[in-house]
Amino acid sequence: MSAFALPVAVLAFAVREHAHALVDLDARLSDAATRWARRAGIVPALAAVQAAAQPWVVYTASVPVLAWSAVRLGLRSRTTWAFVTMMGSWGLGALSKLVVRRVRPVLDDPLTVTTGYSFPSGHALNFAAASSTVLVLLWPRLRPRARRLLTVGLVALALVVGADRVLIGAHFGSDVIAGYLLGAGLSIASWIAFIGPTPPSSSARSSWSGSEPLP
Repeated sequence: MSAFALPVAVLAFAVREHAHALVDLDARLSDAATRWARRAGIVPALAAVQAAAQPWVVYTASVPVLAWSAVRLGLRSRTTWAFVTMMGSWGLGALSKLVVRRVRPVLDDPLTVTTGYSFPSGHALNFAAASSTVLVLLWPRLRPRARRLLTVGLVALALVVGADRVLIGAHFGSDVIAGYLLGAGLSIASWIAFIGPTPPSSSARSSWSGSEPLP
């Protein structure tokens, strides 16, 4: 988690201290991105992605996957871990916004109406947390080809969600980067804490082969 949290903390500090280089770069990127989106005529598509990638929608869509994992695959402990991780990430993401308290991009002609603080991006954070958690949850039961396809698909969707936040003017670029890092970091750190220290020749291998991890 430290590897993910350190760059997020640096970005948060720069935002709180109004570091000129970061603030100027974010503002320029936001202005250029929204102007391009308007000229390209993709605002309706961006609005659709924004609605579909709301945290509550992402987590609701994850429920059938969790149910299938618990009931059909028998991964009940892992499914409980996944649910707790997702809800914890959602709450910690909201809390982190209150700590940094960054104002959202201010545009002369906004493409969307957003409320709340800007750093980190909740859409990016929660999608990164949900997708990485689902990937870890299902990994031992997937064939190599399915693993590659799921990984590529989720990464591509995460990039679309992040790009949407900047293009529609809801977030700065650094908000999205922080959301990715924090969301993925929370999921990975939670998984490491869940499986605990395990001998490489026994428990760890059995956990990744699909059986329930030992406490």
